[in-house]
Amino acid sequence: MIQNTKCECGHLNHVGTVLCEACGKPLYEEAGTEPLEMRYDGVARRSQKANPDVIDKVWNFFSSVKIAIYMIIITLVGSAVGTIYPQENSFLNFDPSTYYEETYGTLGKIYYLLGLSHTFESWWFIGLLLMIGTSLVVCSLDRVLPLYRALSKQQIRKHLKFILRQKVSYSGDLPHKDISSEAAEQAWVQQAAEQLKKKHYRVHTEGTALLAEKNRFSRWGPYINHIGLIIFLLAILMRSIPGWHMDQHVAFPEGQVVKIPETSYYLKNEKFTLEYYDANEMSEGFRAKDQAVPKIYETNAVLYTCKADCDDPFKQPVLEEVHRQNIIVNEPLEYKGLMAYQFDFKESPMLISVKPTLKDKQTGTAYGSLDLSMTRPQDSYQVGPYTLKVKAYFPDFGLDEKGVPITKSKDPKMPAFIFSITGPELAAEGVPYLYFPRQVDKVTFRQDDINGEIGNKLELSVNSMADVQFSEYISYLNIRVDRAMPYIWVGAAISMIGLVMGFYWHHRRIWLRIDNGRLSLGAHTNKNWFGIRQEVAQVLHKSGIEADPKSLETGVVT
Repeated sequence: MIQNTKCECGHLNHVGTVLCEACGKPLYEEAGTEPLEMRYDGVARRSQKANPDVIDKVWNFFSSVKIAIYMIIITLVGSAVGTIYPQENSFLNFDPSTYYEETYGTLGKIYYLLGLSHTFESWWFIGLLLMIGTSLVVCSLDRVLPLYRALSKQQIRKHLKFILRQKVSYSGDLPHKDISSEAAEQAWVQQAAEQLKKKHYRVHTEGTALLAEKNRFSRWGPYINHIGLIIFLLAILMRSIPGWHMDQHVAFPEGQVVKIPETSYYLKNEKFTLEYYDANEMSEGFRAKDQAVPKIYETNAVLYTCKADCDDPFKQPVLEEVHRQNIIVNEPLEYKGLMAYQFDFKESPMLISVKPTLKDKQTGTAYGSLDLSMTRPQDSYQVGPYTLKVKAYFPDFGLDEKGVPITKSKDPKMPAFIFSITGPELAAEGVPYLYFPRQVDKVTFRQDDINGEIGNKLELSVNSMADVQFSEYISYLNIRVDRAMPYIWVGAAISMIGLVMGFYWHHRRIWLRIDNGRLSLGAHTNKNWFGIRQEVAQVLHKSGIEADPKSLETGVVT
């Protein structure tokens, strides 16, 4: 590597520069006639630094295109492996620890144990994306800065060796032997400049030297593409920020308000409507199977936002309605980036609330009623002269091995309440009372026998089905939030702009100089060498010099 090299033109070049950044003279490759390496006009990159330190070695690792390709291939292979079996987030209700083995056998178990069932959320996959993004940044900086320095410091009069060792070059006497004065040579240069301007070149002249250039902007195409890809990758990684991305399936029992996870929104399934195809509307195949086919399943949804007591489990949240919409297949609810798609349904009768009446069992006197919610019961209820405090609530009542009451789930499948009742002719500390809203559970668990004396005095029961609110269906909605999607589209658009710039335009440069009646011309492009040879031949022809385009392609002085 050349260090602190000063060219004969007086320009002091950066460490590792191969060609003089001003005149283009090769700084150490004195012999030979083969074409020069013109990728960055010979300007050194940091990754080419001699005696690199630790930081330089890390820089060199990420600036390597070969390493970047390896990382991309590994990421693609990892993505492909992640699609062999369905990912965990594609299921509604299942146990991944048993599902993969039961469904796919030993390979499925290995797949789950290796963590491939959640490939795209795994640390190693996200790490690969981070490394690819880092590589894009380092690769771009390592190349765009030298390129900018080279293109912004172009000298019009280039060294003869630089001109004649271009891949497209020409050297020969001017067509008219009487052209030997500097004024005549300058006039010929101006004539060539006019021809190049007609071909949309930007032309700069300096005496008998000329630099013509067009489509320089195309050189920035790959780096604009990199910027787009970096934005794209950052947007994907932003999905891991809480609240930026969600794709979950949530159950909404009919008539209940359910909190949407990771948001301040609540959604109520006011009513679920299900309609099946009539036998006459179905094809012969379905009629033969005697299978009921849903025609319409629709959720009448109301969306709320929480205003107060949002995270207090002991208080009812203060909700405000913000949106109301019927959700059907392919017509989701949409509100400020949140989308709720109709995904599935399940017939599952479940209590929502009851309105039992407290009565004197001997006389039949009714003291009053209470609204008893199965999801958020109050701490206490005042019914006539009696106070009922909720001491325990079991949404899905059961008994453990020792006979201690437990709840088997959070769903009100078999609800049970233990009240402490205080009032006339009852102990001041209160009397326990076990209450099952469902009649079948009262009989199964012998409610009256357990309550004993208080059960013979007071009775808590509903008068009719009008006092019972229950849901027939559970509607499963696919809740999606993707705040990163606009940035993904922006990154993709920027990347496409960079690709178009690099593919459809070509950076072309032509240098020429006249020395004592002898013309030296060199040309370079990053793509389409055939096209630039044709342009050079046409310019020479219109200036009185006949040159076969094929004779310009060797880069050897002719």
